[in-house]
Amino acid sequence: MDFSLTDEERAIRDTARQFITREVMPLEQEALLRERRHQPGLELSELRELQQKAKKFGFWGLSTPEEYGGMNLPAVLQSLIWTEVGRTYIQFKFGGEADNILYYANEDQKREFLIPTIEGERISCFAITEPGAGSDAANIKLSATKDGDDWVLNGEKTFITNGNDADFVIVVAVTDREKGVRGGGTTAFLVDREMGWRSEFIQTMGEGGPAALVFDNVRVPARNILGEIGQGFELGMKWIGKGRYLIPSNALGIAERALGMAIEYANTRETFGRKIGENQAIQWMIADSEVEIEAARWLILRAAWTVDQGWDPRHASSMAKLYGAKMVNEVVDRVMQIHGGMGYTRELPIERWYRQVRLMRIYEGTDEMQRLIISRDLLRGYTKIGGHLA
Repeated sequence: MDFSLTDEERAIRDTARQFITREVMPLEQEALLRERRHQPGLELSELRELQQKAKKFGFWGLSTPEEYGGMNLPAVLQSLIWTEVGRTYIQFKFGGEADNILYYANEDQKREFLIPTIEGERISCFAITEPGAGSDAANIKLSATKDGDDWVLNGEKTFITNGNDADFVIVVAVTDREKGVRGGGTTAFLVDREMGWRSEFIQTMGEGGPAALVFDNVRVPARNILGEIGQGFELGMKWIGKGRYLIPSNALGIAERALGMAIEYANTRETFGRKIGENQAIQWMIADSEVEIEAARWLILRAAWTVDQGWDPRHASSMAKLYGAKMVNEVVDRVMQIHGGMGYTRELPIERWYRQVRLMRIYEGTDEMQRLIISRDLLRGYTKIGGHLA
C-alpha cells in the first residue's frame, strides 16, 4: 500500500504552496491591521488581482471542466490545494469557479450565468437555508407561485454565503406543496438581484458575515428555472455535498500552520528560567495535535480518493468533515493556550482562527447531521465497518 504522492500531485501541491507563500502571506499583517479597524481584510478588487496572479501560476478553475477553461483536477489534488490555501488566514480562494449545480443550466443560462461567473464577471450565491430550515433543509417554506409565464417568489433565506455581494442567486423554492420537498415539490431558480430581492447583512463572531435574502413578490420568468421543475431539493443536496471534503481540507491547512506557530513559540518563550517546550503539559498538547492532524489528513484524503473512484462519497466525506472540523477546533484551542495572553490578542491570527473554525462544525452539515448520516449508513447496511477494505 503506497501512501506517497505522485510526482504530479507533489509538483502541483508545491506550486500552490509557493504561490500562497510568495503572494498571499505577505498581505497577512495588513489584513490583521484592517480587521482590527473593523475593515475587510481583503477588498474584492484585491482578491480579483490575486486570482489573476494565480492564473499566471496556472491555477484557474480547480474543479471547472476543461471545456470552460478550467483545470478539472481530481478530488485528491483539489484537497491538497485547499490545504495549502488554509495555511494563510487571508480570505483567498482561486478563481475560475462556479457553483457545481450551475452546470445543469441550459445553453442560454450558461451564457448568462455560468460562463460570466467562471470568468469572474458575475458573483453568485446559493440559497436553501431558511430561519426554520437549517439542518432540516426539507422544511423550506419560501414559495414560488405560477403566474402566467412567470413565477412569483415570496419568503426569506438566511445565512447565505456571498449573499451581500452576489448579483444573482440560485434559490430553492417550494413549487408544489402537496408533493412535499422530497417528493419533487421544489424547484431551483436563477434570480438576478435587479429582479427585486434584497440582502441584509448578518453580523457573526467571525470576520465578514452572511446575509438574509428577502423575496417580496419577486417575479421570475420561467426561462430562469435551473434544471427541471421539481428538481430543486436534489440540486440543493448536490451543492451541499460537494464541500464536505474541501472544508476539512482547508481546516487541515489551518491546523498545520497554527501548530507550527505553537512549536516555534514553545522553542523560544521562556518562563521560570527555561523554554516552555520543556514542560510536559506543552509537549502533550503538541503531541495530541500532531496525532489528530495526521488522523484527519488520511480521513480527508480517503474521502477525496473515494470521489475520484466514482464511488458514493457521502459516508467518507461525512467522517472527514466531522473529524476534521472537530480536530481544527481542538488544535487552535491548544495553540491559543500555549501562547497564553498573547494568543488571545488580535496581534496574532490565533483568536481569529478560534472564531473562524467554530463555523466549520455548523455550516454545510452540522456535526450532528454528519453523525446521523454515518450512523444510518451503518445501521441500514449501506456501508460496512472498514469501508472498502472490509
